[in-house]
Amino acid sequence: MHEAGAVGGWRRGSRSDVAPVLVKPVLRGTSVAWQVCATAGAVSRGEDVAVLKAMFTQSPVGLQVLDDQLRVVRMNSATRGLRDTPVGHLLGRRFTEAYELEDPEEEAAVAQRVLESGEPVVNRLVRGGQAPGRPRRRIYSVSYFRLEASHGDVLGLVASAVDVTERENAQNRLALLDTVRARVGHALNVPAVCRELVEAVVPAFAGIAVVEVIEDVVCGEEPPSVPVHRDVPLRRTACQGPIPARPAGDVRPLSADTPFSRVLADLRPRLISIEEDSSWLAADPARADAIRRSGAHSLIVAPLALRGQALGVVSFYRHQQEDPFDEDDVELASAACEHAALCINNARQYMREWIIASTVQRRLLPQHPATHATVETSQLHLPGPEGGGAWFDAIALPGARTALIVGDVGGRGISAAITMGQLRTAIHTLAALDLRPDELLARLSDTAVRLAAERLALPPQDPLQSEPLTVSCAIAIYDPVDLTCTIARAGIPEPVAVFPDGASANLPVPPGPPLTGTGDAPFPATTVKLAEGSTLAMGTAALADEVLAPSGPLRPLLNGASTRHLPVVCDKIANALTGGHRIGETLMLLARMKALPADRVLALSLPADPEAAPIARAAARRQLSVWGVDEETAFTNELIVSELVGNAVRYGAPPLQLRLIFDRMLTSEVSDGATSAPQVKHARTIDETGRGLFIIASLADQWGTRYWERGKTVWAVQQMMPSASTKQSAGQ
Repeated sequence: MHEAGAVGGWRRGSRSDVAPVLVKPVLRGTSVAWQVCATAGAVSRGEDVAVLKAMFTQSPVGLQVLDDQLRVVRMNSATRGLRDTPVGHLLGRRFTEAYELEDPEEEAAVAQRVLESGEPVVNRLVRGGQAPGRPRRRIYSVSYFRLEASHGDVLGLVASAVDVTERENAQNRLALLDTVRARVGHALNVPAVCRELVEAVVPAFAGIAVVEVIEDVVCGEEPPSVPVHRDVPLRRTACQGPIPARPAGDVRPLSADTPFSRVLADLRPRLISIEEDSSWLAADPARADAIRRSGAHSLIVAPLALRGQALGVVSFYRHQQEDPFDEDDVELASAACEHAALCINNARQYMREWIIASTVQRRLLPQHPATHATVETSQLHLPGPEGGGAWFDAIALPGARTALIVGDVGGRGISAAITMGQLRTAIHTLAALDLRPDELLARLSDTAVRLAAERLALPPQDPLQSEPLTVSCAIAIYDPVDLTCTIARAGIPEPVAVFPDGASANLPVPPGPPLTGTGDAPFPATTVKLAEGSTLAMGTAALADEVLAPSGPLRPLLNGASTRHLPVVCDKIANALTGGHRIGETLMLLARMKALPADRVLALSLPADPEAAPIARAAARRQLSVWGVDEETAFTNELIVSELVGNAVRYGAPPLQLRLIFDRMLTSEVSDGATSAPQVKHARTIDETGRGLFIIASLADQWGTRYWERGKTVWAVQQMMPSASTKQSAGQ
């Protein structure tokens, strides 16, 4: 069989009577294909020979003629350029055996379908297999056409092939760079940006990618100048592929005399062939062992740098059957790392602001939450990716009561944290006035109005000037004597009560609108009974659907909280939230209620006449003796009780009641049916009255008035150190 010489007819077995063939170019879309068919003399034999000779000797397109068994029966000179193999070794062999293909079975199936259906396949991209002596596999644009005789017999196929390796590689590089630019830079922290990078390049560009960033950069600090000192630690922020030597998050300096350390010295990318005897592998045995086990054979080390400052280094590996890198790949890796470095620097600047905001917020939150004898508290706080202004509080009130507060300031960064600090300070000041939860929210709304006005007064170029103020808050006051909890909320989800038997229920607290700086909104309060051992859960909006909703997927973790250690409950919910999809800052306060022992409370009804004062003094003296209170405190308390009762008799209305509550403070309360507000008056030397509240204010550590539906309660608190007998009885 001749290659391009004796072309007098199609040879099939010993037959030579087949009609001449007609070969002509056909436009298919934007590509040119060759159509070969038998003809009955439309073209002269001389012209036929000339066309075939030109095709098989001068055409840049590789042509192969296959018989109906897909065996190679003829090829042109361009085909020989596609593979350095003598023609005699290829003719007569099935074409999938004659050529190295990445997936020969699939290619045979495609050719067989064309042979059976006659429907041509045009410009199909086919990857060649790994050939000895060729560092990279080739990519071909292949077309298949069925060859038919004039009477319709199927003779075989004509396959054309063009080497498009360089074109496809260039397009793939551009596509990869577009992918990196589109996918890298959405995150707002350095490790997340690094994860975006490795996910974009693996496996499209490399089988393995490792990103190591200077630790100071991860923490938001300024990057060092070049050359980077050998002792500067780097954190492995992201890794994709089988390089398990060091896990993500590991921090250590780079080993000296390795390509990685050299890149940080001059910011020049390097293309390295990994050989068994590569000397630099000995400098980092752990990394070398991981490289060998992964089968990596080609490496690009590229710097993460910006304006001459080093941010880190990226290692791209190709392993096993992947083609080795070339110089064009180095340019691509450098371009990808330039974009990633810009995104990492933006994230670094944001992280610095986030770290400052988080530090401010953490300092403004309770550093050492006070322990309360009648309430056990535990909080769950997961900062958001952009920082925030969520806060919690548990404030001790007179009468062994406790105010439980959860709040959240809209926005992010330092401004949200500072606003949170202002509101938290305001609520502590307001709590000292012993207001009801709804009244506290109303006063807090007034504070929000002033803060919103201050924002509007800022210069127009200040970004805070156009940011609206939105605050959500819930306040609950627990009374361990009456075992009641009065709750009001503004923009916070319904609180949940977990009862001692493990069951839970959302408390029907009417919703109030968030505090937006407009004021004039009502905040209705609800009082509910909570048995001893019940747990109250209040949280921000981020927990509404997951935990606080009756059908929330994490609600079972909250059920039964009254029988478990509260920090354990918080940890379980935090782990579940961290593993799933969480939006924004998350904060929840759990409070387990305890009853104040009955022997710590004295309640005594008093007559509305002058005999009330001596009765109250005598009762207080006896009770304080039982409690083991020292004589000095007891004497002071007698004076306080006497003045409280005297003012109630003189200016109040029946019924009168004295109540002494002994917890960590000694609270003296006198209630009457009048709603008039007591006022401190400075009596003149000749006045016989008007010194009662002045004396109380002088003797007590704190005093105030609490109003209820049909009267008021005037109270005074004494801080004291209990005697030894008191400590012993409290311990029992």
